[in-house]
Amino acid sequence: MFTVPEPFIPKTGARVMSLQDPTQKMSKSDPNINAWVAMLDKPDDIMRKFKRAVTDSDACVKYAPGKDGINNLMEIYSAVTGMNYDAIEKEFEGKGYGDFKMAVGEAVVDALKPVQERFDDLMKNRDYLESIWRDSAKKAESIAYKTLGKAMKKIG
Repeated sequence: MFTVPEPFIPKTGARVMSLQDPTQKMSKSDPNINAWVAMLDKPDDIMRKFKRAVTDSDACVKYAPGKDGINNLMEIYSAVTGMNYDAIEKEFEGKGYGDFKMAVGEAVVDALKPVQERFDDLMKNRDYLESIWRDSAKKAESIAYKTLGKAMKKIG
């Protein structure tokens, strides 16, 4: 009766960790606003958060056990650019964490830009959004009513 969805779990970016405590999952409920990035954060705020991201004192961009901070940034960078860890390590060979943090911040800003632009466009037309909401609510109600009817028949 009900289809069980297949999960989509990407190899990178499935679980983004905090920018301030990379052993904890990133969460908007974290009281430290520098620990997480919101979809609608301004580019300057995103850059500031990545500049302040916790790393270690090694300053070598290399994915390795125990380097939670840099591993987290590499995972974020990989998720938004599609690059694998070897390519990231090669790109930042001989460069420090400052350069890498800037690149990660810029990549996240670039990835969020189309979402933010679309959001801004939609928010300019509240009447259109409300019409979509009303039409979608009617469609959802109709589909739910039919599905509930079928389920009730099967249950008895």
